[in-house]
Amino acid sequence: MLTKVLVVDDDMSIRSMVGEVLSDEGYDVTLAASAEEALQAFRRDRYGLVVTDIRMGGMSGVELLKEIKLIDPIVHVIVMTSYASIDSAVAVIKAGAYDYLLKPFEDLELVVSAANRAMQSVRLIREKEVLVQTLVQKNVELEQANVRLQEIAVRDGLTGLHNHRYFQEILSKETARSSRYNRDLSLLFLDVDDFKKYNDTHGHQLGDTLLKQLSHIIKDTMREGDIVARYGGEEFVVILPETDKTYAIQVADKLRKLVEDYAFHGEETQPHGKVTISLGVSSRITEDRTAASLIQRADQALYKAKSEGKNCVRAAS
Repeated sequence: MLTKVLVVDDDMSIRSMVGEVLSDEGYDVTLAASAEEALQAFRRDRYGLVVTDIRMGGMSGVELLKEIKLIDPIVHVIVMTSYASIDSAVAVIKAGAYDYLLKPFEDLELVVSAANRAMQSVRLIREKEVLVQTLVQKNVELEQANVRLQEIAVRDGLTGLHNHRYFQEILSKETARSSRYNRDLSLLFLDVDDFKKYNDTHGHQLGDTLLKQLSHIIKDTMREGDIVARYGGEEFVVILPETDKTYAIQVADKLRKLVEDYAFHGEETQPHGKVTISLGVSSRITEDRTAASLIQRADQALYKAKSEGKNCVRAAS
């Protein structure tokens, strides 16, 4: 496109002369005998430069200029005129012309020089446009990559749940918010019963599959605003904002039953013929001003559930 020039003049001799000199300069020239014909050509194809007479029968060169700029604002237009004046020069420049030439031409090199300057300007604008688009695309890709990296940084590689680091960060924020505004906050701490036996019997690969299936059950059971994370190994935690102790226990027992009823592969080898979980529940009390306190109480409740036969829910007092 940066070698294509459209020459418009209703005077065949001028049109042919300008077209010939620009062709000799290496440009791909199209000739048009009227502004209407030129506009049709411009709509079919794209040109880097249009050289047009200002006064023609029908549509004028200035009207053509305005129509062309609506189609492609970057294309440059050089106006040729035999009626030169300061006012007419100002008018065509204001309309968007790149330059204007006086007819008759004293030297055809003036036409070539003006065309070369215009094409160089268009080339630089196009290159800048491509560069800006490239930079915008690279910035979008970089932002997307950063989002993915941030997501990876807070996700557990096996289960896709939030990881221990993210859990600690969010629980600290939720504990502070709960304490500041005296809002309910509960925490579930759960552990797969006899998971070591399952791993020893079926191997770590099936053990990993079990943990993935369990993570889906937990995630699907919780509300949208609840935070589910893998604490480590076969231990999982759930942060329940705006949740009191009574409801947290109900959620924990619902989850326990769902896991007990789920048909895990090889579950018949487990001590009670089923894969089960034990859960500890803690809800924020006045003394719980830190996340560590809430975790400690939930962990103690989980230990109690384990020691009292497993596959049960125990709540911290």
